[in-house]
Amino acid sequence: MSFPDPDQLIAACADDSSDGGLTVRTVLDPLAGEGAPVKPATYLGGVFQAGRRWWGEGADSRPVDILVIDNEPSQANRLEAALGGMRAELGLPEIVLDLSGVGPLPPHLPRRISSFQFPHRNADAYLRDSLLDGVPFLRSGVGQAIFGATADRPQALLEWCPQALLYGFWQSHLGKKRSQAKLARSWTSEIIGVAPAADDVRRLGLKGDPLNLSVTDPVSYDEAAHDSWTFSDKGKKLADVGHGQVPVSGDDAALSGVSFREVVQQSTVSFASLRRVRAGEGSAEARALLASLGIVAHVAAFGRPFSLRSGADLRPRRIEWLWLGRDGDRILDPPDVAAATALFVGCVTRAEAAGFPVGGRWPGEPLVLTPAPNLSEAIRKSWPVD
Repeated sequence: MSFPDPDQLIAACADDSSDGGLTVRTVLDPLAGEGAPVKPATYLGGVFQAGRRWWGEGADSRPVDILVIDNEPSQANRLEAALGGMRAELGLPEIVLDLSGVGPLPPHLPRRISSFQFPHRNADAYLRDSLLDGVPFLRSGVGQAIFGATADRPQALLEWCPQALLYGFWQSHLGKKRSQAKLARSWTSEIIGVAPAADDVRRLGLKGDPLNLSVTDPVSYDEAAHDSWTFSDKGKKLADVGHGQVPVSGDDAALSGVSFREVVQQSTVSFASLRRVRAGEGSAEARALLASLGIVAHVAAFGRPFSLRSGADLRPRRIEWLWLGRDGDRILDPPDVAAATALFVGCVTRAEAAGFPVGGRWPGEPLVLTPAPNLSEAIRKSWPVD
């Protein structure tokens, strides 16, 4: 079946539709080949996210061990990053927090934080603690509209942060007596490794030193400036400032990659979930815009070989797009970036014609904010630079 056009997507998102959604199942191979180790995400305490799933079809299905290589929140962040990279091409709106006035910052910190990077999207504390032309953003017209938006009043988010209506938000940082609006994500995605050969493999090693400096004599040093260390009667080891040979073993060794029988990404956009977004007449057009936004992001982020982290470079081996329709499931021809973009543009045009603040009403340039004094102080205290 050919990929749906805007009319079909709008019809599927209508209030009276019985279509379920779209799902994408991708079998992935490590770049080194099938069965080569892949590094799952590591969580606090040096552990992987483990679980058991039913695997296989019908009578052949059985519970198997799995490790989550990339979970839903992480996948959403990667999809947003893909949209940020295509912002100009897609004409998407953007809000930017400009940190250039904070003062000197370490080179690894960003100088600008985009609305495609805010950890909590439109509900983020960075957005709350910012100024627009010297006025607290919360008190500005745009800010009040964004922070007051809900699934039943989504117009401000369609105008300034449409990805929040797709990947979800929770307005939990304004205080108990203020908005607590939340919206579950309609696009879900995760990557799992099926039947791991092991679930706790440690990467042993030795940090070498060409001079093999002795680490037996204690040293003292400033935590903020390791170059100022001196020998002392008591203190820490020379290895703590990077000298000497240091064996890495036992629990000190980091978790390493794991070999899996299969690595699979499962991604779904739920039309039923999108129907939570209710914008009056034309709601279906707004929902279709959001669905097409997710399709573009997925193809751009994962339609070709990609890297999740060190030791997790993957490439699609088999991609199956499935339309979950009222009259049965149908396999779709996978779209490329050009086809996904064309679908998105068509849906934007339809949503704009329905009266929503999208398309030609999206600003061509980012809305630039600056940090409020208390946020600037917090940044300087966290990262003092001499």
